[in-house]
Order: sequence, then C-alpha cells, then structure tokens
Amino acid sequence: MPFFARPRMVWGVFLSLGLPTAPPALAAREENQAWITESVAIRASETDIVTLDMSQRFRRAESDDEQALFRLALDHRVARGVLVGGGIAYVEGKAEEEMRLFQQVTLNQGIWLARTRLEQRLFDTADRASWRLRQRVQASVPVDRDKRWALVGAMEVFFHLNRARPSDKSGLAAMRHQIGLRHAVGKAMDVQLLYMRQQNFRDHRPDAVAHVPWLTLAWKI
Repeated sequence: MPFFARPRMVWGVFLSLGLPTAPPALAAREENQAWITESVAIRASETDIVTLDMSQRFRRAESDDEQALFRLALDHRVARGVLVGGGIAYVEGKAEEEMRLFQQVTLNQGIWLARTRLEQRLFDTADRASWRLRQRVQASVPVDRDKRWALVGAMEVFFHLNRARPSDKSGLAAMRHQIGLRHAVGKAMDVQLLYMRQQNFRDHRPDAVAHVPWLTLAWKI
C-alpha cells in the first residue's frame, strides 16, 4: 500500500467509529477526570485466557468521588477470532459499593475488535439487580513498520435493561468515545494512553459529560 494512502485509511476507520454519535447535550454538566488501569492477561491453556485488572478513577465529589474497580475474567476461544467468557467485578466508591457479574462475546478480525457484554450489577443501595448491556467497537491501526505503535479508536454504548431503583434510567444510558496511542514496550507489556469522552444521559436533568485521560499498563504472561 502506498504510504500516502495510509493516512486516508486511518482517518476513514476512526471517522466510521464516530458516526453513531449521541445527540448534542443541552447545557450538559462537564467535568475532568483521570483513570489508571493495570491489567494482566494469563494464557491458562491454548484456548483459555484469564485476565485480572484494576482501575483507579479520580473523580469529583459530585460524581461520587474516587472509585476503584477490580475485575476477574475468563475467556475461552471457540473459533478463530471468537472468544466467549465471563467473570466477576467489584466496584468500591464512597457513595455505594457494587458487585458485578458479566458474560461476554468478543470478536477479533484484523484491526477490528467488537465486544458484547451483559452485566448484572448488585448495589448495596438497591434491593434488586440492575441489568446492563454494553456494546464496544474498536480499531487498532499500526503506524510503524515494526507494529510497536498503534493508533486506537473506540466507541461503546451502554443500555440499562431495567430499573433497580425508581430513580434509575432505562434504555440508552451512556456513550463513550476514545482515541489514543498504544505502544509495545516489550513482548510482554503494552502502554496505552487514551482520551475518552463519556456522556451519561439523564432524564429531566442535563447530561453529564466527562473528559478523561486514561492510562493503561497491560502485561501478558
């Protein structure tokens, strides 16, 4: 492929990710956050991968202040580029705590990755489980010959399938757009830095929009 054609291909990919954008938020409440994630992927067998990750989310008091997430997942390869799995997560915040079960299907083909995840969220402030569906689409485009650097773009939408509390919102609940760079430091470690725009849709109130620099350190064993 001629070199001058690559920028067109790259920007075409990321423009396509941005097409399903949310309607403009009127008088949205905006804030800045910062997230850090550490992840370890362990190849337990030829077809099974165990992933441990934890995240620290630095947020304002109006957004329930700082939050920590711990997650354990097991994915099983059922076909080339197809993983089926699930796991458990724990989210600790000052306002509430959450235990989360999830099931997911991940498709990987070339530069594209698509993940569908169904979550059952158990809050200490609710008597019933909150069900959430997440759909993520991601593209990772190498930008050098050694493929150590990649331009990453992603879009993810969140749907609440029920109301665990009367004040909860059902339907489209949030949308994330991400763009950034990933660098392979070595065979076993990647560093990724993204900018994420997260928009939470709220009934009868302005939407909440967060601008988040997100640093991820990922190890493979």
